[in-house]
Order: sequence, then structure tokens, then C-alpha cells
Amino acid sequence: MKIGITGHQKLEDSTNWNWVKLEFNKILAQCPKPFTGVTSLAIGADQLFAEAVLEHGGSLAVIIPFNEYEFKFSEGYERQKYHCLLDKATTVNILPQMASDEESYFEAGKKIVGIVDFIVAVWDGKPSRGLGGTADVVKYAKQCQKKVVYLNPIVCTVDELADT
Repeated sequence: MKIGITGHQKLEDSTNWNWVKLEFNKILAQCPKPFTGVTSLAIGADQLFAEAVLEHGGSLAVIIPFNEYEFKFSEGYERQKYHCLLDKATTVNILPQMASDEESYFEAGKKIVGIVDFIVAVWDGKPSRGLGGTADVVKYAKQCQKKVVYLNPIVCTVDELADT
């Protein structure tokens, strides 16, 4: 089984990440083994999900939006954490650079949707601020008739989104 992640990098109330982690743990505890978490390792939801996957004995498949993606992470802790998780990945797929970073992020999101059994979305329900954001990936997943487990970290609710 393969489970993908899409989600916010930051939350207004950072304590809500604790709730997100609890929900990741509930979801992953129910997954038949072996399972793989598929992620781009962005800060926030992606990295928290990757850590939870590893804690639950899953493997990581990483989809890198473009070469030199690591330089999008701040030097120091953010970049170190990215490399630490990347080093634990079973597979790494680096996608060719698109015309813009946003297009590359969306392409990575679509690639994740295309290879997973379902996707977990850590999302406030609002439109994306730029192409390739969580809302765009959720919409694409629904168009592909993929199951989407929707975690709203603002109001702390869990739903399964229906296909469009």
C-alpha cells in the first residue's frame, strides 16, 4: 500500500501540529504492512508525515520537484532535517524542472497522486496561494478518483472527500 501526503508548510497556531501528528498515527496504525509513504519532504505536513511513516515501520518514497530543491530550504535546521529524511528514503525520484517552481511543485503533487492508493491532505480548505498548493493537489486527486483523507488543522476535523 502507498499513501501520499499533501499539506501546509506552516500553521498559524503551531500547536495544531500535535493534533496532525496524532491523526497521522491513527491513519498509519490502520495501514496494512508493508506500506510506503510518498512525499516531497517539504517542511510542515510532508516532513511530519515522513517521520510518522518511519515510526510506524513504513518506507519512504520521495518525489523531488526539481534538481537543487534542497536550496529552497533555509540553511541550518530546515535543510538538515530535509537531508536526514531524504537519507532514509527507499526510493528518490527527481523530476525535470518545469517552467516555474510552482509548476514543478504541482507536477510533483500529481506524480504522488498517480502512484498512491490514497492521499492525506493537511489543508485548511482554502484555495492555493499559488499553483501546486494543497488545494490544487486535492482537486487533482479527486479528479483522479483517489481517496482523500482530509485533515483540517484549523478546526481539527477529519473527513474523507468524495470524488468529483
